[in-house]
Parts: sequence; structure tokens; C-alpha cells
Amino acid sequence: MTTPPPTDPPPVQLYTASAADAPAITALVNRAYRGDSGRRGWTTEADLIDGTRISTATLHGLLADKDCTILAGKSGEQLVACMELRRKDRQLYVGMLTVDPELQGRRIGSLFMDAAEAHARQLGLDSLVMMVISVRHELIAWYQRRGFRATGETRAFGFADASFGKPRRPLEFSVLEKRLDGDAGRAPAA
Repeated sequence: MTTPPPTDPPPVQLYTASAADAPAITALVNRAYRGDSGRRGWTTEADLIDGTRISTATLHGLLADKDCTILAGKSGEQLVACMELRRKDRQLYVGMLTVDPELQGRRIGSLFMDAAEAHARQLGLDSLVMMVISVRHELIAWYQRRGFRATGETRAFGFADASFGKPRRPLEFSVLEKRLDGDAGRAPAA
């Protein structure tokens, strides 16, 4: 008889990534999103997009951007997760949420989403916003369980940066938003 894997997250220390973290973050993101290793997790894009998810040069650009924070997490000495946070007007853009495929399903993604929401509230922002490939229904459902709603807006999948990969078929993004004001879903006062 085998014991099921634990569902509690391993202890994860969150921190703001620096340029020194770029090679490890690049490797983690590409391992989780593309190629055979990503198939161990449920967030892979390997059947949708060929190539890498991010280059080290692109990641260095994000790290140097004053409006962008790369949040990273380690369990012991092992990098296990990361996420891009970018302030834009009254919103916090959330992107590149990545959890090591071997550790997915252990609430590390939820830990990072809680941190993103806390960061947005600390900055006094109105909402979190993200783009998810529209055919990733299971991923969209996960974000919806966390309070995100589809805005009805879509954006073309296309990047000038070839390091993001090449889609195997036409793709588009669905824009999701989570309001932080506590009034989401309430009718306006008369």
C-alpha cells in the first residue's frame, strides 16, 4: 500500500527576486510551462506552445523594471515558485505564476496568490488582473475559485519576444479580474 503525497505545502520562504536569481527562475519557469517535465504538473502549456516560456535576458529586463516585482519562493535552498507582479494604474497585473511541477497541488500557488492580493491591498490598488490562455479551462476555473471573474475582454496571443514560444494553433488570452474593494457583485446603491 502506498501513502498518498501530502497536501500541505512545504515551508516556503517568499522573497523579492534579484538578478542573481534569474538563471534559476528561468529554468523553473521553462520546466513548468514547456517540455516533458512540465507534463508532471497541471499547468503545462507544452501541447499548446513550442519553445521556451521566458529567456534569461527577458527575465533580467523584468527584474530591472521599476514597476515590476518578481516574487520568488524557496523551500530550503530549492527555488519552488515565482510570480510576476506589475503595478499599472489602479491594478496589479499578476503573471507567470509558476510552481515546480513536482510540488503542484500542495497550495503553493494559493500562497503566492494570497501574497499578490496582500501586496495589492498594501499599495491601495483596486484589483488584480491577469491574462490566461482562453483554452486553459481548468486554470481559469482555479482562478475563478479564488474570486477572479472573466471581464469578457480577450487579447491576441502574440509577442514580439520570440523567447515566449510559438503557438501550435491560434490562441488568445482571456482577461480575468479580481476586485479588492469588497463590492464585487453588489448592486450599486439607489
